[in-house]
Amino acid sequence: MEKTETDGAQWLMLTVVGSDRPGIVARLTEALFHAGCNLGEASMARLGGNFTMMLMVEGTDSAALERLLRPVTDDLGLRLHVDVIQGILHHHEEPNVQVTVHGADRPGIVAQVTGALAKAGFNILDLNSDVGGTRERPFYVMIIDGFVDGGAAVAEQALAPLSTNGIEVRITTLDTLIG
Repeated sequence: MEKTETDGAQWLMLTVVGSDRPGIVARLTEALFHAGCNLGEASMARLGGNFTMMLMVEGTDSAALERLLRPVTDDLGLRLHVDVIQGILHHHEEPNVQVTVHGADRPGIVAQVTGALAKAGFNILDLNSDVGGTRERPFYVMIIDGFVDGGAAVAEQALAPLSTNGIEVRITTLDTLIG
């Protein structure tokens, strides 16, 4: 078993994607629990009628994890992918800025916004987006939490040129309290 963390634990990133339905998380985590696996950080979301999950798992190797979960994922009609990762827990970079973007949906909004933020040194920690409105008049909304030295002022300066492209941007300073 390859060791990837300083405490000697091997962490795996379990990725699951498929049609959303009740019980996916319950079935997968029950199988992991019965196999003695420990769970780390997780991100789960429903996107366009599909469920997607990324879950850090400790306690087995990648081949054993796939053998353990394959019957469950096959039964639920899910696609499964497992990677060995460096699992670093308890060292969270906290977001200090939230960027909210909205405007008429069109190709390139995400690329323009994230490109401008990247040039400013903005590290995206969480990004969520949705398309509302109607098929004839779609409306795009994106919310990004991230960290940048210099805070909101740096993000505002980076994104200022985009306001002339029909994109509305709101920058908020975040004060995250953990513990």
